[in-house]
Amino acid sequence: MKKFLLPALLGVALIATSCKDNNTENNVSNAATDAQTATATSNGNNAQSLTSQNTSGKYPVMTFDKTEHDFGRIPQGTNVEHLFTFTNTGDAPLIISDAKGSCGCTVPSFTKEPIQPGQKGELLVHFNGTGSNQRNITVNITTNTQRVTERVTIKAFVEPKEAI
Repeated sequence: MKKFLLPALLGVALIATSCKDNNTENNVSNAATDAQTATATSNGNNAQSLTSQNTSGKYPVMTFDKTEHDFGRIPQGTNVEHLFTFTNTGDAPLIISDAKGSCGCTVPSFTKEPIQPGQKGELLVHFNGTGSNQRNITVNITTNTQRVTERVTIKAFVEPKEAI
């Protein structure tokens, strides 16, 4: 009986600790969003919280020059990147809180500061050329637009190394 008691207690302690860590991560994430909104407001902007609590009826609009880029044929393992540009054509400052690719092979980076109406911003998408054959990858962008999530797509035909 004593042989089973110690592993059981260790398991309970591990679960309790991991739940506590998740709460800490959520608090850090919430604090980052609050700080971003506070920064936008303190800069003289009328930026709204990313939780869509917009009572003014004014929203930013993220208008891309193009929402899709095709790299064509690339050798497997080749790193490529594309710069998407956009303009805030709305009536409020645009805030991007996150951007993620639909797979780990794609890493986006984006303009961190609020983008005022009429101003331009950038989204740089890196693709590491993994996989083979036709690849279609979506980048989801979390914003304070009325739609909340915006999307761009990259495509490539990845030629396997043995075919090169």
